[in-house]
Amino acid sequence: MLEENNVITREKVQKYISITSQARKKATPVKMDDENSVRLESMMRMCDDYFSDAKYFMENGDMVRAFGAINYAHAWIDAAVRIGFMDGHDDDVLFTLP
Repeated sequence: MLEENNVITREKVQKYISITSQARKKATPVKMDDENSVRLESMMRMCDDYFSDAKYFMENGDMVRAFGAINYAHAWIDAAVRIGFMDGHDDDVLFTLP
């Protein structure tokens, strides 16, 4: 018998989409030089692309790919906070703080 935690449902994907959306809104860029600003922009573009992919996969019934994509999206934001490109505002639930 499958345990509930081992099943990727639409509701589970939607939950993680919501969490990642909260993280994307909460994290704010810190003041940095132009070179690092370009790096951050690239990281957030990856985040947004994976976020979009997650919604696409979910809408098309592919919950496994949707779940993978939303976790990648969140990882990009989390990495930006962790390395100091973004401020996570001391939220250790949404982010792995430095």
